[in-house]
Amino acid sequence: MKRRTFLALSAVSITAPAWPAFAATDTRGVLLNWYKLVLELVRHTATYTPPVASRAFAYLGITAYEVLASGAQGYQSLAGQVNGLTALPPRPEGVDDAAALNAALTEAIANFFGNTGPTGQRAMDAMARAMGTPDAASAAYGLAVADHIWNWSQSDGGAAVENMGFPMAYETGGKAGSWVPTSLIRQQQFPLLPNWGNNRTFAAPSGSACGIADHPEYSEDPASAFYAEAMVVYDTAKTLTPEQKTIARFWSDDPMLSPTPPGHWISIVLQIADRNNMDALRTADILARLGVALADGFIGCWWAKYKYDLIRPVSYIRRVIDPKWEPLLITPPFPEYPSGHSTQSGAAAAALTAFFGDNFAFSDATHVDDAIPARDYASFAAAAEEAATSRLYGGIHFPSANKNGLEQGRCIGAYAAALETQL
Repeated sequence: MKRRTFLALSAVSITAPAWPAFAATDTRGVLLNWYKLVLELVRHTATYTPPVASRAFAYLGITAYEVLASGAQGYQSLAGQVNGLTALPPRPEGVDDAAALNAALTEAIANFFGNTGPTGQRAMDAMARAMGTPDAASAAYGLAVADHIWNWSQSDGGAAVENMGFPMAYETGGKAGSWVPTSLIRQQQFPLLPNWGNNRTFAAPSGSACGIADHPEYSEDPASAFYAEAMVVYDTAKTLTPEQKTIARFWSDDPMLSPTPPGHWISIVLQIADRNNMDALRTADILARLGVALADGFIGCWWAKYKYDLIRPVSYIRRVIDPKWEPLLITPPFPEYPSGHSTQSGAAAAALTAFFGDNFAFSDATHVDDAIPARDYASFAAAAEEAATSRLYGGIHFPSANKNGLEQGRCIGAYAAALETQL
């Protein structure tokens, strides 16, 4: 279902949503339709910044996987593999996959998007009514799985997001190279989610499990390596080609205007699942792995961001090089090093490559409905590298944040890739 259809279905005047007739009985249709709605809910939920969105994708993926794997021969649970997940409720005889999955996702999405706005609430209600759950016993099992995973999620450190993730008080670093606010918005005078790096991870041992090389030492000396990195950003911004501007905007994925950077990678998987007619269990398997990689990627990245607490290019360049300089993109309100796009893209590419193989070519039409043409990639690694470089083109990050962020992400993604789903 196209994005415009979901938007139309969330209108006030909904009377008879035109959902696909197969949705309530076809397991694959249940999974894909709910996930496509989730990508829209992310756009309409103010607290869903990229780290928060990645957390939801991980829990939703595990929910879908556990429902379907419990009834499939040769598959095993992720309980005991991902951190803190205990044994799931036993599956009764005769459970229908589609009905159980529909009930589980209806419950899980209502839980994780309980604070979405009126448009999102109407869309969830319309989807739930249209999909229906004719099998009460199967629905009860799906609800039990969703509730088990919801209860597990409440102890991870990321369940409560107040003030859209911005602390009410925060002591900034105060050093010459420390992060300083880049926005005039009052709420953004303190950085986003400073404690996110301490959250419980999913597959990685901790947020600090994958270290990252140091960035060049801060300096305002024109002969220093740090100044040279800033000049790369400055000079690149002055000579951007139309293609480079397109790349920057394609991967920008700003909150409230897109499904966010982690949602972009989820969208890629949904497109591949559509194109390759992947079955529901295989799709749920990779959605769970990818969600875990993305969520751990943001935890690891945020751990590093607040360890290094580095100034953004826009602040440094205006202070040291050119007070009138403007980057192509708006700088996000949190420390620079490493690049979140790079870390999460490296993690995503590692998980996806392990699942689909090297040199898996695909077309990414995530933003076609936003009038941004699809782009083609020869591999997930190539897409991740372009996503990382896009932050240089946008004037958001220094080169080392992109290069080293990718390396950190690859290490994090390897933990998700190592999860054992098949016996």
